Amino acid sequence: MTDEQFLDDNVTRFCLNTCQLPLRPRIGLNAVYAAIWCAENAIKRLSNDQEVQASPLITGSVAEFDIEPMLPHVGDVDIMYYFNSTLAMPQGHQTPTQLPDEFQNYVRVYNIIDSQLPGYVYLKLHCFLINWTSIIGPFFTRKQKKDPSYKATYYEARDRYLSIRNPSADHHLERHGPAYLRSWQNAELLSIDEVYCVRCLSWPPQAAEWPTRRRNYGWPDSATVNRVVSNGCDLVQVAHRQCREDEWMNKYQWRLSFSRAEIVQINNWLPVQQIAYHILRVFMKSEQLTESTNSQGEGACMLSNYHIKTLTLWACEVKPKSWWTDDLSLIRICVELLRTLADWLTEARCPHYFITNCNLVDNSFALETITSRLLSIDRELLSSWFVNDYISQSVRICPQSVSRLFDDVSTTMKLENAVSAAVAWRLNTILPKMWHAFRKAEYQIAYLPNSTLDVPSYRNLLMTELSKVDAHLCVYFVGVTFLHGADKIARPLSMENFMNVITVASTLLVRLSNYYNERTFSWLNKDIIVVSECQTQATNSPDHYSPGFVELLTQTAVELLTTFRELEARDFGSAATIVTTDFEALYAYKRGNYQQCLELSTQNVDTLLNAEHMPDVATLPEFVQLLDDDIVSLTALTLIVNPECREYSLNATVTQLTLSLYLMTQCQLKLRHSLSSLNVTISYIAVAQKRHGVHLTLDRLTLKLIERKLVTHVTTEYDK
Repeated sequence: MTDEQFLDDNVTRFCLNTCQLPLRPRIGLNAVYAAIWCAENAIKRLSNDQEVQASPLITGSVAEFDIEPMLPHVGDVDIMYYFNSTLAMPQGHQTPTQLPDEFQNYVRVYNIIDSQLPGYVYLKLHCFLINWTSIIGPFFTRKQKKDPSYKATYYEARDRYLSIRNPSADHHLERHGPAYLRSWQNAELLSIDEVYCVRCLSWPPQAAEWPTRRRNYGWPDSATVNRVVSNGCDLVQVAHRQCREDEWMNKYQWRLSFSRAEIVQINNWLPVQQIAYHILRVFMKSEQLTESTNSQGEGACMLSNYHIKTLTLWACEVKPKSWWTDDLSLIRICVELLRTLADWLTEARCPHYFITNCNLVDNSFALETITSRLLSIDRELLSSWFVNDYISQSVRICPQSVSRLFDDVSTTMKLENAVSAAVAWRLNTILPKMWHAFRKAEYQIAYLPNSTLDVPSYRNLLMTELSKVDAHLCVYFVGVTFLHGADKIARPLSMENFMNVITVASTLLVRLSNYYNERTFSWLNKDIIVVSECQTQATNSPDHYSPGFVELLTQTAVELLTTFRELEARDFGSAATIVTTDFEALYAYKRGNYQQCLELSTQNVDTLLNAEHMPDVATLPEFVQLLDDDIVSLTALTLIVNPECREYSLNATVTQLTLSLYLMTQCQLKLRHSLSSLNVTISYIAVAQKRHGVHLTLDRLTLKLIERKLVTHVTTEYDK
C-alpha cells in the first residue's frame, strides 16, 4: 500500500467512525432545542388577528443531517413558518376547494407571478377562500362536515401584491436575507433563524422538469420524487440581489424555497454522502471560499453553503452508487466534487438543482478567484488539510492523552495509532454524550411554561417534533402534561376547562399508542378506555365531574414516567445507573403507602449509593403534587434567596439518590423504625453528601435537612 493510499484509508476511517454513529438513539441537543423552539413558533399570532396561527417547520442542518461529526456541523437552528390565513398557488392552476386542516376558515390566495429572474416571483392577490362548512355547519351532512368545502370570492380590483414584510417579526432582531436572527446569552443554546414564508401546496411550474427528467442511476427513486412533489414548496421574503436597489422590486419580490424537498432528499442520502457534504462545507469555510471578500472590489461575493448543497445534490443524482461506495475514499470524492464545481464556475454557472434555467452565480461573485483556488486543490493538498486542519480541530475535544498523539503524525504508523485512539475514544464516549442530551431534553420538557401546555397547536407540534428526535421523550412529555392536568382540575375549574383536560388526555394517549406496541404499554389501552368513559360521563352529566379523574390522571402520569425510566435504562443503562421506580416510590408516598415507598426507596439507595452518574427528578410545579411540603419549601427557598438559580436547571432538581434517601428517611420516621436502622441511613446520607458537589444546591440542602431530622430524632430517643 502506498503512502497516499494509507493516508486515504486513515482519513476515511476517521470520518466514517466519528461522524456515522452506530448507536440508537442518536439524540442530540441541537435537535431537542429545535423541537421545542419550533413548537414555540406555533404560538405565534398576527398582531391584528389572534385567530391566525403559525405553522412552523425545522429546516437546515438540524433537519437534514443524520450524522454527528466531532466538529460542530450546525451553526444555528433554521425555522420556517407560514400563517394559516395565506396561501400561494401557481398562476393558471385551479383554485382549491379543500385545504389541509391547519388552514383558517378565511384564506387569502395569491397567484405566483414569474419575475424576469428564474426562481424569483411576485405574489398577486387572486381570491378569498371561505370555508362555508364552518359558517352553516348545522345544515351540512356528516360527510360534508368531514370534508369541508371552500368557496372562492375573486378579487377584481386593481393589482394588489403581497409585500415583503414579516407580519409577526420582532423588528429589533438582526436580519440576514429572509431570516431574523434570535440569539441567547446562554452559549450552549444555538441561535435561531426565523424565516417567514407563504405556503404553496402545489409543485411550482418553474421546476416542472425536475420530477420527470431522466435519471440514469435511480436517485432519487420514484417514491421520493412523488413525496417531494406532493409537499409543494414555499416562498420566502427576499429579493434577488440585482433587484434590491429598485424600491418596488425590493418590496414585492419573493424567492421560491425548496427546503421541504431538500430535507426529504438529504435524509435519503447515504452516510458517506452526508459526510462528504459536511466536509466540503468545513473545507470551503476554512479556505474562506464561503465568506464575503473584497478581492474583486467592495461587495464581491464568495459561495454559500447552498452552492455546496446544490453541488452534492447533483452529484448524488448523476453519479452511480458505486462511485460513492466502491474503493471508498473521502479524499477522492471531495477532490472530484471540488473539480466539478471549478468546471461550473469556469463557465460562470452553478445550475439550480430544481429550476432548470436558474443560475446560482452571476457577475457579482468573485468567480476568477474562487475558480483559481479550486483548481489548485489536489489529493495531496486536501490530504494535508484533512490531517492538519480537520482532524486536528476535531480531536480538541478528546482528552490530552489522545489529542497529543496528533502532534507528531510524521509516519504512517504514528498516524494510524493516533486515528485508532481517537476513533476508540469517540465510540466509547458517544453513549454518555447522548445520555447528557437526553437529560437536557428532560429538563427542557419539565420547564415548559404551563400556559404553553394548554395550547393544542403547541402540544401537537411538540409531540410530532419530539417523536422525530426520540419517541421516548414523547412518553415523558405526556407524563408531565398529565400531571399538569391533574394539578389543574384538582382546583376549582369550569366545565369547559375540565372537558378540555379530558380531551387532551385522550388525544395524547391515542397518539402514544401510535409510537409503541401493546407490550411496551400493557396498561395503555385500558387507560384510553377509562379516559373515554370519563369523557362520556362528563358530557352526559355536565354538572358532575368524575371524582376519580384526578387520581386517574396522576396514576397514568406515574405509569408513563415509570415506563419512560424503563426505556431510559434500556438505552442508557451502560452509561449511567438508572433506577426505574423513583416515580412509583413518590406515588406510594403521596398515597400514604409508606411501607411500599420504603421498600422501593431502600432498593434504590442500595443501587445508587456508589453510582457515578444517575438521572435527576424535577421539583417544579407539575411534580410538586407528588412531593411533600418540606422539599417543595426548600425548592422555593432556593429560588427566592438566589433568583439566578432559575437560570440553572439543576437548582430545581434532585438526583435519584437524594430523592430516595429523602423518601427513605420520611418513611422510616413515620413507621417508627429502630435507632439502628436510622443510624444506617445517617451513614448513607454522609456518603451521598460527599458525592454531591457544592453546585448541587437543592441536593445538598435536602440531604442536610434529612440528616438533621434523623440526628434530632435519634438524639431525642437516646435522651429518653
